Amino acid sequence: MSDGRAGAAAGGAGAAPVLDLSGTVAVPLGCGWTTGPGATSTVRCPYDDARVAEVPELGPDDAARAVETAAALAAAPLPLHERAAVLDEAARRLAAHREEAARLIALEAAKPIRTARGEADRAVETLTLSAAEARQLAGEVVPLDATPTGAGKLAFTRRRPVGPVAAITPFNFPLNLVAHKVGPAVAAGCPVVVKPAPATPLSAILLARLLEDAGLPPGWVQVLPGGAEVGAALVDAEPVRFVSFTGSDTVGWAIAARAPRKRVALELGSNAPLIVDEGGDWAAAADRAAVAGFTHAGQSCVSVQRVYVHERHLDDFLARLVDRVAALRVGHPLDEEADLSSVISRREQDRIVSWIESATAAGATVLTGGGLEGGHLRPTVVTGVPDDHPLSCREVFGPVVAVAGVADLDEAVARSNASPFGLQAGVFTPSIDRALRAVQALEFGTVLVNEVPTFRVDSQPYGGVKDSGNTREGPRYAIREMTEEQLVMIDAGSSWR
Repeated sequence: MSDGRAGAAAGGAGAAPVLDLSGTVAVPLGCGWTTGPGATSTVRCPYDDARVAEVPELGPDDAARAVETAAALAAAPLPLHERAAVLDEAARRLAAHREEAARLIALEAAKPIRTARGEADRAVETLTLSAAEARQLAGEVVPLDATPTGAGKLAFTRRRPVGPVAAITPFNFPLNLVAHKVGPAVAAGCPVVVKPAPATPLSAILLARLLEDAGLPPGWVQVLPGGAEVGAALVDAEPVRFVSFTGSDTVGWAIAARAPRKRVALELGSNAPLIVDEGGDWAAAADRAAVAGFTHAGQSCVSVQRVYVHERHLDDFLARLVDRVAALRVGHPLDEEADLSSVISRREQDRIVSWIESATAAGATVLTGGGLEGGHLRPTVVTGVPDDHPLSCREVFGPVVAVAGVADLDEAVARSNASPFGLQAGVFTPSIDRALRAVQALEFGTVLVNEVPTFRVDSQPYGGVKDSGNTREGPRYAIREMTEEQLVMIDAGSSWR
């Protein structure tokens, strides 16, 4: 077990810590850093409730101040080359502080340290990709002379920053999902105000500090720890032109309804299905599902939740999956041997346990897990879950995978589609024809063939359909949404001086 679970977080090799956790951690607000008016909130490790740090407890008045600052800065966007250079330098600084970032993620989100290091690495990639896309942020020539009325006219488009951005982020990827909003916003030339999840503000503060240290002028990235009232104030603020939200479908669609005249980008929930077709590599699917269903205790939008296995392979698949899941180790997030740790709160754990219990009362069978060990939920595999039970039709957001046998690919696709969500789906099949048939029929933003639906590369267009959202994240796609297209037309036949 690693030590240093509280106090100042360690930096990378030879690097001094960016954040001092011994007192109240200052946050960027306005064009400076503040510890607030006095009220603070304690960040605690979900695994053992140990204190990690104190952060200011900010409110709607602070949100108004942040938006005022962002609006003033938006009037004079940074030159493109400066945005790209800042993002590149911030990526280098984050890489140098990888261990500090990973420890913050582990402690505030109860993400195992090995997985947290992977998130820190991904955030470096997200910033690097944002810098690269900033350098390619351009319009296109429009051939007006393709029609007679356009003859003699030259036209092209250019991308303009949309204006101040409000970014509301979840707890499960407290660094990389913040980077997925902040990186594109900086690249697009938009000042951004971040409202991180109340449980996990430290990673966002770290990223903001690294960006300023990299040369980003004060005020361009502000961080407001606080509750729902802070998020509501940001959404309502008139100068905010773009709201980027990642979280539950209920909250996301309520935000969209609350701000009908603003751009609102929603990346929401899912209950990701995995299909194992007849003749598909069921062993590889089982091995990957044993990881993809339980990494970070299943707290991922694309964590494998439902598996539909051809009945020919069902027994073999279950035996292999259960064997591997039963061997997973639950432990403290700083334990190098832990495969998963706790869920984010006791309240969420109680909800997940109640869902498992109600599923068994409805006829489901728990093959492994289902109970607590040392006060924490064991990774769980169940079968026989009714399709209308929350374990099948809602988002568990916990370490639970439900497996069902199916007669054929058509049944697997139909049951996968029988969900309000449509983020990512995976299909293991030996036939390219059957793969393409499944791709055409599955109602999901992404379909992965011979891979689990939990797979994501940070450069991909990531997002879903139905209740899973209305946008595509990934630096290239987010930057486009954070800019407006302006058409410029020049009459080439006019007299010029």
